Amino acid sequence: MELRQLEYLVAVVEEANFTRAADRLHVAQPGVSAQIRKLERELGQELLDRSGRSVRPTEAGAAVLPYARAALAAVAGARQAVDELTGLVRGHVTVGTVTSLGPAVDLPALLARFHQDHPAVEIGLIEDTSERLAQQVATGGVDLAVLSLADGPPPAGLGVQVILDEALVVAVGRDDPLGARDTVPLRSLADRTLMSLPPGTGLRGILDRACAAAGFRPRIAFEAGDPNVLAQLAARGLGAAVVPESLARSCADRLHTVRIIRPALRGRLALAWRADGPVGPAARALVRQARATLPGSRADD
Repeated sequence: MELRQLEYLVAVVEEANFTRAADRLHVAQPGVSAQIRKLERELGQELLDRSGRSVRPTEAGAAVLPYARAALAAVAGARQAVDELTGLVRGHVTVGTVTSLGPAVDLPALLARFHQDHPAVEIGLIEDTSERLAQQVATGGVDLAVLSLADGPPPAGLGVQVILDEALVVAVGRDDPLGARDTVPLRSLADRTLMSLPPGTGLRGILDRACAAAGFRPRIAFEAGDPNVLAQLAARGLGAAVVPESLARSCADRLHTVRIIRPALRGRLALAWRADGPVGPAARALVRQARATLPGSRADD
Protein backbone atom coordinates (compact mmCIF):
# COMPACT_ATOMS: atom_id res chain seq x y z
CA MET A 1 0.00 0.00 0.00
CA GLU A 2 1.42 3.35 -1.07
CA LEU A 3 0.60 6.89 0.02
CA ARG A 4 -0.08 7.98 -3.53
CA GLN A 5 -2.71 5.23 -3.85
CA LEU A 6 -4.48 6.61 -0.78
CA GLU A 7 -4.16 10.15 -2.17
CA TYR A 8 -5.69 9.03 -5.46
CA LEU A 9 -8.54 7.28 -3.66
CA VAL A 10 -9.40 10.36 -1.60
CA ALA A 11 -9.27 12.61 -4.66
CA VAL A 12 -11.56 10.37 -6.73
CA VAL A 13 -14.10 10.13 -3.92
CA GLU A 14 -14.08 13.90 -3.34
CA GLU A 15 -14.35 14.70 -7.04
CA ALA A 16 -16.72 11.76 -7.78
CA ASN A 17 -14.90 11.45 -11.08
CA PHE A 18 -11.59 9.95 -12.26
CA THR A 19 -10.86 12.67 -14.81
CA ARG A 20 -11.42 15.55 -12.40
CA ALA A 21 -9.34 13.79 -9.78
CA ALA A 22 -6.49 13.34 -12.26
CA ASP A 23 -6.66 17.03 -13.18
CA ARG A 24 -6.57 17.99 -9.52
CA LEU A 25 -3.55 15.76 -8.93
CA HIS A 26 -1.81 16.81 -12.17
CA VAL A 27 -1.38 13.21 -13.32
CA ALA A 28 -2.75 11.17 -16.21
CA GLN A 29 -6.18 9.63 -15.66
CA PRO A 30 -5.08 6.07 -16.60
CA GLY A 31 -2.42 6.26 -13.90
CA VAL A 32 -5.04 7.10 -11.28
CA SER A 33 -7.24 4.19 -12.37
CA ALA A 34 -4.31 1.76 -12.42
CA GLN A 35 -3.11 2.68 -8.92
CA ILE A 36 -6.57 2.38 -7.40
CA ARG A 37 -7.04 -1.03 -9.11
CA LYS A 38 -3.74 -2.09 -7.59
CA LEU A 39 -4.90 -0.97 -4.15
CA GLU A 40 -8.18 -2.87 -4.57
CA ARG A 41 -6.32 -6.05 -5.50
CA GLU A 42 -4.10 -5.69 -2.45
CA LEU A 43 -7.10 -5.25 -0.14
CA GLY A 44 -9.19 -7.85 -1.94
CA GLN A 45 -12.22 -5.56 -2.24
CA GLU A 46 -13.57 -3.03 -4.71
CA LEU A 47 -13.35 0.39 -3.12
CA LEU A 48 -15.22 2.39 -5.76
CA ASP A 49 -18.58 1.91 -7.45
CA ARG A 50 -17.98 2.84 -11.09
CA SER A 51 -21.42 1.80 -12.41
CA GLY A 52 -23.14 5.21 -12.27
CA ARG A 53 -22.47 8.57 -13.88
CA SER A 54 -20.50 9.59 -10.81
CA VAL A 55 -18.03 7.47 -8.87
CA ARG A 56 -19.01 6.59 -5.31
CA PRO A 57 -17.22 4.64 -2.57
CA THR A 58 -18.42 1.11 -1.93
CA GLU A 59 -19.04 -0.07 1.61
CA ALA A 60 -15.41 -1.18 1.79
CA GLY A 61 -14.26 2.10 0.29
CA ALA A 62 -16.21 4.10 2.85
CA ALA A 63 -14.58 2.05 5.60
CA VAL A 64 -11.08 2.68 4.20
CA LEU A 65 -11.57 6.39 3.50
CA PRO A 66 -11.13 7.74 7.09
CA TYR A 67 -7.87 5.81 7.44
CA ALA A 68 -6.63 7.09 4.08
CA ARG A 69 -7.34 10.67 5.08
CA ALA A 70 -5.71 10.14 8.48
CA ALA A 71 -2.56 8.71 6.86
CA LEU A 72 -2.28 11.65 4.45
CA ALA A 73 -2.84 14.13 7.28
CA ALA A 74 -0.16 12.42 9.37
CA VAL A 75 2.38 12.71 6.56
CA ALA A 76 1.51 16.39 6.00
CA GLY A 77 1.83 17.00 9.73
CA ALA A 78 5.24 15.33 9.85
CA ARG A 79 6.49 17.47 6.97
CA GLN A 80 5.13 20.60 8.62
CA ALA A 81 6.81 19.75 11.93
CA VAL A 82 10.18 19.30 10.23
CA ASP A 83 9.75 22.49 8.22
CA GLU A 84 8.97 24.48 11.34
CA LEU A 85 11.90 22.93 13.19
CA THR A 86 14.36 23.81 10.43
CA GLY A 87 12.82 27.21 9.72
CA LEU A 88 11.98 26.23 6.14
CA VAL A 89 8.74 27.68 4.82
CA ARG A 90 7.35 26.26 1.61
CA GLY A 91 4.02 25.42 0.05
CA HIS A 92 1.30 27.64 -1.39
CA VAL A 93 -0.64 30.63 -0.09
CA THR A 94 -3.63 32.38 -1.59
CA VAL A 95 -4.21 36.09 -1.03
CA GLY A 96 -7.56 37.76 -1.68
CA THR A 97 -8.25 41.44 -2.18
CA VAL A 98 -11.04 43.81 -3.02
CA THR A 99 -10.77 45.35 -6.48
CA SER A 100 -9.31 48.74 -5.62
CA LEU A 101 -7.12 49.33 -2.58
CA GLY A 102 -5.90 52.81 -3.39
CA PRO A 103 -2.43 54.17 -2.67
CA ALA A 104 -2.67 53.68 1.09
CA VAL A 105 -2.23 49.89 0.88
CA ASP A 106 0.73 48.65 -1.19
CA LEU A 107 -0.19 44.98 -1.55
CA PRO A 108 2.27 44.32 -4.42
CA ALA A 109 5.15 45.49 -2.22
CA LEU A 110 4.02 43.19 0.59
CA LEU A 111 3.83 40.16 -1.72
CA ALA A 112 7.18 40.99 -3.32
CA ARG A 113 8.84 41.15 0.10
CA PHE A 114 7.22 37.88 1.16
CA HIS A 115 8.41 36.18 -2.04
CA GLN A 116 11.92 37.49 -1.42
CA ASP A 117 11.92 36.15 2.14
CA HIS A 118 10.24 32.83 1.26
CA PRO A 119 11.06 31.94 -2.37
CA ALA A 120 9.86 28.34 -1.93
CA VAL A 121 6.27 29.47 -1.34
CA GLU A 122 3.97 29.84 -4.34
CA ILE A 123 1.63 32.84 -4.11
CA GLY A 124 -1.84 33.03 -5.66
CA LEU A 125 -3.93 36.20 -5.87
CA ILE A 126 -7.68 36.60 -6.40
CA GLU A 127 -10.09 39.56 -6.45
CA ASP A 128 -13.63 39.40 -5.10
CA THR A 129 -16.18 41.22 -2.98
CA SER A 130 -15.53 41.59 0.73
CA GLU A 131 -18.44 39.32 1.58
CA ARG A 132 -17.18 36.42 -0.54
CA LEU A 133 -13.57 36.94 0.55
CA ALA A 134 -14.61 36.67 4.20
CA GLN A 135 -16.38 33.39 3.44
CA GLN A 136 -13.33 32.01 1.63
CA VAL A 137 -11.00 32.97 4.47
CA ALA A 138 -13.30 31.28 7.00
CA THR A 139 -13.35 28.03 5.01
CA GLY A 140 -9.61 28.01 4.32
CA GLY A 141 -9.81 28.75 0.59
CA VAL A 142 -7.96 32.04 1.09
CA ASP A 143 -5.12 32.41 3.60
CA LEU A 144 -5.10 36.20 3.89
CA ALA A 145 -7.46 38.85 2.54
CA VAL A 146 -7.56 42.62 2.35
CA LEU A 147 -11.25 43.45 2.57
CA SER A 148 -13.69 46.10 3.63
CA LEU A 149 -15.38 45.65 6.99
CA ALA A 150 -19.00 46.55 7.43
CA ASP A 151 -20.01 48.28 10.64
CA GLY A 152 -20.36 45.96 13.59
CA PRO A 153 -18.25 43.02 14.77
CA PRO A 154 -15.97 41.17 12.32
CA PRO A 155 -17.24 37.96 10.70
CA ALA A 156 -17.16 34.89 12.94
CA GLY A 157 -14.04 32.74 12.71
CA LEU A 158 -11.81 35.53 11.39
CA GLY A 159 -8.96 37.43 12.93
CA VAL A 160 -8.84 41.01 11.65
CA GLN A 161 -6.51 43.98 11.82
CA VAL A 162 -7.86 47.31 10.60
CA ILE A 163 -5.27 48.95 8.36
CA LEU A 164 -7.29 51.91 7.13
CA ASP A 165 -10.22 53.78 8.69
CA GLU A 166 -11.57 56.76 6.78
CA ALA A 167 -14.69 58.74 6.06
CA LEU A 168 -17.05 57.82 3.24
CA VAL A 169 -17.93 60.89 1.21
CA VAL A 170 -19.99 62.01 -1.75
CA ALA A 171 -17.86 62.93 -4.76
CA VAL A 172 -19.50 65.14 -7.38
CA GLY A 173 -18.51 67.06 -10.46
CA ARG A 174 -17.63 70.74 -10.17
CA ASP A 175 -20.97 71.80 -11.72
CA ASP A 176 -23.11 69.66 -9.41
CA PRO A 177 -25.47 71.47 -6.99
CA LEU A 178 -23.52 69.94 -4.13
CA GLY A 179 -20.34 71.49 -5.51
CA ALA A 180 -20.79 74.53 -3.25
CA ARG A 181 -21.19 72.51 -0.04
CA ASP A 182 -18.71 70.87 2.32
CA THR A 183 -21.19 68.61 4.14
CA VAL A 184 -24.54 67.02 3.45
CA PRO A 185 -26.92 65.21 5.83
CA LEU A 186 -27.48 61.63 4.77
CA ARG A 187 -31.26 62.17 4.65
CA SER A 188 -30.74 64.88 2.02
CA LEU A 189 -29.45 62.23 -0.38
CA ALA A 190 -32.80 60.41 -0.48
CA ASP A 191 -33.80 62.08 -3.74
CA ARG A 192 -30.37 62.10 -5.32
CA THR A 193 -29.09 59.69 -7.95
CA LEU A 194 -26.18 57.88 -6.32
CA MET A 195 -23.38 55.66 -7.55
CA SER A 196 -21.87 52.98 -5.36
CA LEU A 197 -20.00 49.72 -5.16
CA PRO A 198 -22.22 46.64 -5.67
CA PRO A 199 -23.96 44.61 -2.95
CA GLY A 200 -21.57 42.34 -1.05
CA THR A 201 -18.97 45.06 -0.60
CA GLY A 202 -18.31 46.61 2.78
CA LEU A 203 -18.93 50.16 1.56
CA ARG A 204 -22.30 49.25 0.03
CA GLY A 205 -23.36 47.47 3.20
CA ILE A 206 -22.55 50.54 5.30
CA LEU A 207 -24.47 52.81 2.93
CA ASP A 208 -27.53 50.55 2.69
CA ARG A 209 -27.82 50.10 6.45
CA ALA A 210 -27.37 53.81 7.17
CA CYS A 211 -30.02 54.76 4.60
CA ALA A 212 -32.42 52.17 5.97
CA ALA A 213 -31.95 53.60 9.47
CA ALA A 214 -32.67 57.06 8.03
CA GLY A 215 -35.92 55.79 6.50
CA PHE A 216 -35.14 55.55 2.80
CA ARG A 217 -33.59 53.29 0.20
CA PRO A 218 -30.72 54.81 -1.81
CA ARG A 219 -31.37 55.41 -5.50
CA ILE A 220 -28.40 53.62 -7.03
CA ALA A 221 -28.19 54.40 -10.74
CA PHE A 222 -24.68 53.06 -11.37
CA GLU A 223 -22.76 50.23 -9.73
CA ALA A 224 -19.09 49.42 -10.34
CA GLY A 225 -16.67 47.12 -8.56
CA ASP A 226 -13.85 49.65 -8.89
CA PRO A 227 -14.29 52.95 -6.98
CA ASN A 228 -12.10 54.68 -9.58
CA VAL A 229 -14.80 54.05 -12.18
CA LEU A 230 -17.37 55.68 -9.89
CA ALA A 231 -15.11 58.71 -9.55
CA GLN A 232 -14.81 58.99 -13.33
CA LEU A 233 -18.59 58.80 -13.76
CA ALA A 234 -19.13 61.47 -11.13
CA ALA A 235 -16.55 63.73 -12.78
CA ARG A 236 -18.62 63.55 -15.98
CA GLY A 237 -21.74 64.70 -14.19
CA LEU A 238 -23.58 61.37 -14.08
CA GLY A 239 -24.37 61.50 -10.38
CA ALA A 240 -22.97 61.56 -6.89
CA ALA A 241 -20.50 58.78 -6.07
CA VAL A 242 -20.19 57.41 -2.55
CA VAL A 243 -16.48 56.59 -2.21
CA PRO A 244 -13.67 56.60 0.38
CA GLU A 245 -12.43 60.10 1.13
CA SER A 246 -8.83 59.36 0.10
CA LEU A 247 -9.99 58.46 -3.42
CA ALA A 248 -12.09 61.61 -3.76
CA ARG A 249 -9.23 63.80 -2.52
CA SER A 250 -6.85 62.22 -5.03
CA CYS A 251 -9.16 63.45 -7.82
CA ALA A 252 -9.51 66.98 -6.45
CA ASP A 253 -8.80 68.49 -9.88
CA ARG A 254 -12.02 66.93 -11.22
CA LEU A 255 -14.19 66.26 -8.19
CA HIS A 256 -15.58 68.12 -5.21
CA THR A 257 -15.67 66.22 -1.92
CA VAL A 258 -18.72 66.50 0.35
CA ARG A 259 -18.64 64.87 3.77
CA ILE A 260 -21.73 62.94 4.84
CA ILE A 261 -23.08 63.94 8.26
CA ARG A 262 -25.94 62.97 10.56
CA PRO A 263 -24.65 60.33 10.63
CA ALA A 264 -21.08 60.42 9.46
CA LEU A 265 -20.18 57.25 7.58
CA ARG A 266 -16.82 55.52 7.85
CA GLY A 267 -15.27 52.65 5.94
CA ARG A 268 -12.66 50.26 7.29
CA LEU A 269 -10.16 48.27 5.29
CA ALA A 270 -8.68 45.31 7.14
CA LEU A 271 -6.45 42.30 6.93
CA ALA A 272 -8.41 39.12 7.61
CA TRP A 273 -7.13 35.62 8.32
CA ARG A 274 -8.52 32.36 9.62
CA ALA A 275 -8.68 32.38 13.41
CA ASP A 276 -10.07 28.83 13.78
CA GLY A 277 -8.97 25.62 12.11
CA PRO A 278 -5.62 24.35 10.80
CA VAL A 279 -3.21 26.87 9.28
CA GLY A 280 0.05 25.86 7.61
CA PRO A 281 3.46 27.43 8.25
CA ALA A 282 3.46 29.37 4.96
CA ALA A 283 0.10 30.99 5.78
CA ARG A 284 1.25 31.80 9.31
CA ALA A 285 4.40 33.44 7.96
CA LEU A 286 2.37 35.49 5.48
CA VAL A 287 -0.10 36.69 8.12
CA ARG A 288 2.72 37.54 10.52
CA GLN A 289 4.58 39.56 7.87
CA ALA A 290 1.44 41.32 6.63
CA ARG A 291 0.43 42.39 10.13
CA ALA A 292 3.91 43.81 10.74
CA THR A 293 4.08 45.53 7.32
CA LEU A 294 0.58 46.99 7.28
CA PRO A 295 -0.05 48.22 10.84
CA GLY A 296 -3.38 49.69 11.83
CA SER A 297 -3.90 53.31 10.81
CA ARG A 298 -6.45 56.00 10.09
CA ALA A 299 -6.58 57.94 6.85
CA ASP A 300 -7.36 61.24 8.54
CA ASP A 301 -5.00 61.04 11.53
